[in-house]
Amino acid sequence: MLPGKYQQLYDDLSTFIPEKRLFTDPLRTLAYGTDASFYRLIPKIVIKADSETEVARILQTADRRNIPLTFRAAGTSLSGQAVTDSVLVICGGNWNAHEILNNGHRIRLQPGVIGGQANRYLAPYGRKIGPDPASINAAMIGGIAANNASGMCCGVAQNSYQTIHSMRILFHDGTLLDTADEKSRAHFKQAHARLFDDIAQLSESVRANTELTERIHQKFKIKNTNGYSLNALVDFTDPIDILLHLMIGSEGTLGFISEIVYNTVVEHPYKASALMIFPNIENACSAAAVLTLAPVAAAEIMDRASLRSVENNKGIPSYIKTLSATATALLVETRAHTIEELRTNIGKIIQSLEG
Repeated sequence: MLPGKYQQLYDDLSTFIPEKRLFTDPLRTLAYGTDASFYRLIPKIVIKADSETEVARILQTADRRNIPLTFRAAGTSLSGQAVTDSVLVICGGNWNAHEILNNGHRIRLQPGVIGGQANRYLAPYGRKIGPDPASINAAMIGGIAANNASGMCCGVAQNSYQTIHSMRILFHDGTLLDTADEKSRAHFKQAHARLFDDIAQLSESVRANTELTERIHQKFKIKNTNGYSLNALVDFTDPIDILLHLMIGSEGTLGFISEIVYNTVVEHPYKASALMIFPNIENACSAAAVLTLAPVAAAEIMDRASLRSVENNKGIPSYIKTLSATATALLVETRAHTIEELRTNIGKIIQSLEG
């Protein structure tokens, strides 16, 4: 038996959602209450939502009962964003539509599209989405955007914040905002005038504080997926553009992303990688600084503990086991349009590290 207000919510939901997509039994609530993190919260109700209209009604219904919702796509989160002890809304299987736009320079995606699948759609055009989390072959677009999942190669230049074009957002009262549609933007401005004005005033006050503005610029020059994208307050002046970019990394706390359009990036056909071993972390960091001036797409540092964790894996060179306790590695990648350009890049990288 559900607690009072949750039973009332269940009764409300069952008027427009089939019971086969409403779960309260211990087995499935336990299963869906688990993501890739070490946290476990068991939801009281699990809902498999099928459409944007349905999610809007779910939001409105829960809002009337003052009951919080958590959204889940693939559930690959390592930090517990996809677990809750309240109501879990799953948006996966039926949310996998896509559309290639502008000859592959943009792609429209629903939140249930797996990131790796999006890249396979774009492969014939020599393009890909900017974010490249390690879980890209399992993580879905809704979570990639909502958690600002990035990865080694995209850094801060090609993450969701930098490559987002537009979004369809559902808010707590069921209101839909399509940031690419002028009529929708105008309607939102009118219907949510107070929110619109509050965002504008907040942005203006932050930008008026030069010390704070500079601090935000500095903070977001480095990779940062914790907290709201406060750089939106200084990067944009239109409240809807600010809200669009605040959605990236908001972890579902501001609204539900029902559709997203990405500006895609080039997928280079030729790549080379190297595992570079240094005697200590100071040498490795010095090398990383040098490599910023070389044709390097990505460089990831691994200390001795990292190397030790994989030294017994199949395919790992045997010499890894013999490294000193202070040894540190850089995993470096370079990319190019042609094999000749790739060889040139490799030569430049090796030459840059001669010292």
